[in-house]
Amino acid sequence: MVGSAAFFDLDRTLLQGASGPIISTALREQGLLRGSPIPGERVLFGMFNAIGETLPAIALTRQGVRAAQGWRVEDVQAAGQAAAGALVDAVEAFAHEVIADHRAAGQKVVLATTTPYDLVKPLADLMGFDDVVATRYRSNGEVYDGTIDGEFVWSRGKSRSVRAWARANVIELADSHAYSDSFFDIPLLSLVGHPVAVNPDPRLFTYAAVRRWKILWFTAPPGVPKPLGVEPQDVLAQLIRPGFLPWIRLDVEGIEHIARSGAQLLASNHRSYLDPLAVAHVGALVGRPVRFLAKKEVTDAPVVGQITKALGAIRVDRSSSGDAPMQEAARALRAGEVVAVFPQGTIPRGEAFFDPELVGKFGAVRLALDTGAPIVPIGLWGTERAWPRSRKVPYVLNLADPPTISIRIGEPYHPASEDAASAITELMGRIVELLPEEARHRRVPTPAQLAATFPG
Repeated sequence: MVGSAAFFDLDRTLLQGASGPIISTALREQGLLRGSPIPGERVLFGMFNAIGETLPAIALTRQGVRAAQGWRVEDVQAAGQAAAGALVDAVEAFAHEVIADHRAAGQKVVLATTTPYDLVKPLADLMGFDDVVATRYRSNGEVYDGTIDGEFVWSRGKSRSVRAWARANVIELADSHAYSDSFFDIPLLSLVGHPVAVNPDPRLFTYAAVRRWKILWFTAPPGVPKPLGVEPQDVLAQLIRPGFLPWIRLDVEGIEHIARSGAQLLASNHRSYLDPLAVAHVGALVGRPVRFLAKKEVTDAPVVGQITKALGAIRVDRSSSGDAPMQEAARALRAGEVVAVFPQGTIPRGEAFFDPELVGKFGAVRLALDTGAPIVPIGLWGTERAWPRSRKVPYVLNLADPPTISIRIGEPYHPASEDAASAITELMGRIVELLPEEARHRRVPTPAQLAATFPG
């Protein structure tokens, strides 16, 4: 029976940078490399991380087989075992999700790399790859003789090796995927029916754009561009600093509860169209992008929709009973991202806007229970004074007396109960505790205040 496969390059694809520093350390610990790192090694790896493969770097890599002459095979394999754990830790978060998708689709997953087979086989085993296509050093079973056994698995040599592997394993390449960062892997990417440029170097980025190949960055969710390591939300973070927002004052407390790494689910009350900006500001203060669930009316809108998706928004179609948005949010959390939700679902209207008891939906709690991510409650107050629902744009000209927006961040917690009603009551109660005293008392709004809660 003919099957399909997904082929993954290693350096700057599965890993954000080079595997060289980790492997070199393991080889030194095995006594195979003597002394300190060679002069310029750090610079060489730094250039590779920044711009990708170069012909001089590959020439040095090709000469590595000569340096291995006389090395014992078991020592190199031991170095590979020693490096495997650190290499797995360096694999980009969303790469794990993509690999899992291919496994779920019944496809074989194959590591295709120039790095010597004996050094990367332990990594492939640890990650559950079905096979490895890599450069093999010839040996007599005990020591390497300084030559290559078969292809040097790079550029056209890699594509020939993958083609041979596919033929031997009855794989239809037209139905297969390949992932790589390098311009020199165009022969491999052209070989399959579904080429994907991952963290592409400048030349591959241009080539892939012209060919309309899919372009991904495994450091960000699908659809979020990250050329030169900078994504749109990184730029936005610089623009939502207080100095750039003279029409509001931001008063933030509890920022220490936002972790600088790892998954967190931010859950906030909803009072204004400005709320996502306020929550994004919280992430920006610790240098972390925040992924939002956004209504399809926003993500599908011309221009604005493209910008919203580039910022990492997760599309929600409230007219559909599909589970895709929750699955995508769960993927982001499993990848160690920060995801923000508004448990109320939408901004309350009319009398409900002034109700001290907040009513939420189970989605946020379900995400926390399904992924194990902690919930961070956030209480927002005052955003409606800067941008009420009745206006299409905020009061950006209010520079003489800008309103103060209170952002209070609570301690992370895990839901105490899996019962939907109890868990959402707990969450909304924690959010209410973060709001000012005036938010906890019922009051009778004026007609003008009521009107401000409805779209204009």
